[in-house]
Amino acid sequence: MKRVLIIEDDAAIANLVEIHLKDLGCAVTKISKGEDGLHEALSEKYDLIILDLMLPGLSGLEVCKELRAVNRTIPILMLTARSEEFDRVLGLELGADDYLTKPFSVRELIARVKAILRRVEVTQKEQHQTEKKVLEIGKITLEPEKRRVVLNGEKIELTAKEFDLLHLFMKNPGRAYSRQELLDLVWGYQFDGYDHTVNSHINRLRSKIEQSPSQPKYILTVWGVGYRFVEPEELESRHA
Repeated sequence: MKRVLIIEDDAAIANLVEIHLKDLGCAVTKISKGEDGLHEALSEKYDLIILDLMLPGLSGLEVCKELRAVNRTIPILMLTARSEEFDRVLGLELGADDYLTKPFSVRELIARVKAILRRVEVTQKEQHQTEKKVLEIGKITLEPEKRRVVLNGEKIELTAKEFDLLHLFMKNPGRAYSRQELLDLVWGYQFDGYDHTVNSHINRLRSKIEQSPSQPKYILTVWGVGYRFVEPEELESRHA
């Protein structure tokens, strides 16, 4: 049984979401305050968190940020108002996996929840089957199971999406990805028109792994397409 935590101060919405999640066979916990929700999320194991942005006290954005600082893998589905576009984008950049704009249809909610939980199951299966392999390119070592990245012998701290981006790149060196492909593969859903979300993550990732972010040697720009990760042979030829 999947466990879902709802952090939402609107009782009507929280109750509506709870009813339909229980119909899916989920065990549901509801909390109305940000601080209490964060404490619950950090104290118990959940398969999904449904998080409202506008909460009394600690905001949804702050909850997301604090949670991602500790737990980088638990899926977060944000609930936002139509007027909160900036906060919505910021929430995604802080590590939320998806969002729904109020008012939303129950059908859409269920579709998003199913998609997220299915994605988690697929990811977990892949990790057990093939993701144990440690990846090494240049001076970067990535350990999927530990979600750890080491550069020049020192561990570097990455957000959940930064790690996922780097993991995708290092598994497929040389392959060029468009920004939309990266959105689909890393964020896991269609998110047209938000290429800047990818760009900002790429810029932050470069600042952490590149000796000179303005002249990157690992994450390369493919003009007119998007980005690709350097192939090991390219690095070796430069040092030959």
